Amino acid sequence: MIRRSLLCGLIGLSLACGAGPAAARTAVQTAPDPAVVPVRIALQTGMGRIVIETDPRAPITASNFVRYADERRFDGVTFYRGMTVAPGTGLVQGGPIGVSNRVRPPIAHEPTSQTGLSHVNGAVSMAAASPGTATGDFFIVIGDLPSLNAGVTTPEDQGFAVFGRVVEGMDVVEAIVAAPKSPTEGEGVMRGQMLDPRVPILSARRVDIPGS
Repeated sequence: MIRRSLLCGLIGLSLACGAGPAAARTAVQTAPDPAVVPVRIALQTGMGRIVIETDPRAPITASNFVRYADERRFDGVTFYRGMTVAPGTGLVQGGPIGVSNRVRPPIAHEPTSQTGLSHVNGAVSMAAASPGTATGDFFIVIGDLPSLNAGVTTPEDQGFAVFGRVVEGMDVVEAIVAAPKSPTEGEGVMRGQMLDPRVPILSARRVDIPGS
C-alpha cells in the first residue's frame, strides 16, 4: 500500500495514476553533460534554506537538476506536497508542475540498481509517472523509504531515480512536511497531503563545496 500510494502520488497533481500526458512523452536527454562532478544547489525557501549536493553516480539526473537551477526554472515554484508515512518518515515534493514554460523535456531513467544510490534519509529523487517521464519535479526523503528503490516489488520494478542528498537544511524539510495541509485539495492518495499554503522556492543557486 505504501509503495502504491507513493507511486501514484509522485507523478504529480495534474496526472492520473498510470496515465496522462507525461506518461506518453519520450525521454530525450540520454547523455550527461561532459564533466559531471558533485554540485551544490541552495534552495532558498519560504521556510529556510536547503542545500542539495548532486551525486555523479546519477549523471543524467544530476545534470538535469543543475540545469533547472542554472536556468532559474525553480525560482518562484513551490514545495506543494508533504506526506507522512510513519512518525519520522515521509517526503516533501516540489517543482514546476503546472508551469509549462518551466518544464524541460523528460530525461532517461537512472534506477538505483544502476547507480547504487538509495532512498535514505535526506535523499533527493525524481518524481515520475514511469521510467523516462521525469522532468523537473523532485522529492526529498525523510527517514528511509527503501520501497522506492528499484527491484523491490518485482525484478522489473525500476523505482525512482535518486540523484543527490540534502547536506544542509533537513530541519527545514521536516518543518515543511509538518506544515498545514488542505483537507480537500489533491486527488486520490494525495488528498490531505497538499500544503496549504504552498511553500515557495524563492531561488535555486549554485554554492561552493567546502574544500573544493
